[in-house]
Amino acid sequence: MSKSWIRAKLPEFVRDMFRTFCMACKSLEEQFAAFDREGAVTFTTLRDLVGQEMDKGLLWRMKDTAHHVFRNDPETSLTGQFLDWGLGYIFHETIKLKEDAYQTLTYAPWFLALRGRDLPEAERVVVEELFQVLKQTEESMRREIDRIRFIMSQCRRLLPIYLARHRENALLARYLFSQNALVREVFGSDYELLVQSVYGDHPERMYILAAQSLRLGGWVAEASQAVQSAFAINATDRLVLQEKKILDNWAARMAP
Repeated sequence: MSKSWIRAKLPEFVRDMFRTFCMACKSLEEQFAAFDREGAVTFTTLRDLVGQEMDKGLLWRMKDTAHHVFRNDPETSLTGQFLDWGLGYIFHETIKLKEDAYQTLTYAPWFLALRGRDLPEAERVVVEELFQVLKQTEESMRREIDRIRFIMSQCRRLLPIYLARHRENALLARYLFSQNALVREVFGSDYELLVQSVYGDHPERMYILAAQSLRLGGWVAEASQAVQSAFAINATDRLVLQEKKILDNWAARMAP
């Protein structure tokens, strides 16, 4: 991909970077919660999240998209560089977690079975020593999960700062509106900070941009929902009233 093409498509890449981050956080946290409860993660889920060169998974796409965004944006700040590193770190650390999960899934049952057998003394000693290595692998998984969780939390702190430069990105606003439940789940108590950081004292701006993008894409009903959300926040704003009038006229023309 040429740098000029990437820069021309930067709004899409920024939206895609944020989208994959939210999806990755949800999927990874589900795995981490399972580890907290049961001491295990699902190897196949981690394998699919990482993917491979010819079939890249969600985390691989997140890393690549972050590189496209932060290494081709002429105004990338230190915040952007931190995010580029952080999103890549999540990918690489999950690879290690995946490999450790494979070792545990594949060999833990075997070693447990061997420990229950009546083995010659020399073999029994070897089994016990190797089993300790497997236990260390489980400890490594906890450390890897803690590191990934920490980096995800730092990315949640940094993204609002970076995205403030993209407050006019209609595709980003449309994602924030259309996938609001997921974004709220991922950012939790920091969701309001995210919106305030990006849209300042005009949170209705997110809904207006989303409505415009949805309307231009032919999603008129969804655009009307976005406008109603904007109207509920600021019923006197000129842009809110302007978009509402456009959609009301569309609705009137389409009425039987």
